[in-house]
Amino acid sequence: MPRMLRRAAVLGATAHVAASRGQARAEAGQQQAAAAASPPAPVQDAAPAAAPAQDTYGDLMKLKELLDAGALTQEEFDAQKQKILGT
Repeated sequence: MPRMLRRAAVLGATAHVAASRGQARAEAGQQQAAAAASPPAPVQDAAPAAAPAQDTYGDLMKLKELLDAGALTQEEFDAQKQKILGT
């Protein structure tokens, strides 16, 4: 009889440990799914700040190409450059 009680106790403890581990894994999976579903905020904040610098550079490069092609005079180039740079 004592042997059967020990066996029942071992089986009960094993079931308890398995259930606890299963629950912990399920909670971890839910946390990972929630983290993957929401995009990180710093990436979104950084993108708009970089956009104006790229536009300014691109505009200046277009002006330089027009100057080199002879479509703009040096005075026109300088005036447009001042507008873009805001000075």
